[in-house]
Amino acid sequence: MNECERCSTESLSSQSAETTRRRFLIAMMATASLLMSAILGIPFIGALFHSTSFSKKETWIKVADVQTIPEGLPIRLNFVQKEQDAFIGKNEIRSVWILRSHSSVTAYAPICPHAGCYYNWNEAHKQFECPCHGSIFNIDGFVMAGPSPRPLDTLPIKIEDGSLLVAWKRFKAGVAEKISV
Repeated sequence: MNECERCSTESLSSQSAETTRRRFLIAMMATASLLMSAILGIPFIGALFHSTSFSKKETWIKVADVQTIPEGLPIRLNFVQKEQDAFIGKNEIRSVWILRSHSSVTAYAPICPHAGCYYNWNEAHKQFECPCHGSIFNIDGFVMAGPSPRPLDTLPIKIEDGSLLVAWKRFKAGVAEKISV
């Protein structure tokens, strides 16, 4: 074998080893990239599906013992609702207006259906009043005056073992239909 052929053979084997090394490094980089994408992507996708699939579920929260609620007088009750948003848990302070009569209990969302303001009970006039745009509601939640497009929004309730449970919801403001947000 002459020197030129030997150089050519060494060059080919060197190139072959270099190509094999490059292919190995490229394969390792692709594998590492795929692995990192899976490690970062699977929890992200899980969080998206978790937050959308579980947000529709009604959560019942105890707000009071039924016997402690006075009859015929609406009272505002505050409670803490635990919320889970993806991996972040937080406690939200919510409120609800409760009206108990001798035969039933009604829970009103504390937000005016007109513009989303919080309304109050006016004991002197025996009516709910929204300070933002002047909507006025009677004790049964019906509109008496103002721009509100619908009556006060009621919330789902149930009574278990003498306890009043409420499923707190928020509704779209400014529309005639009661649409849960």
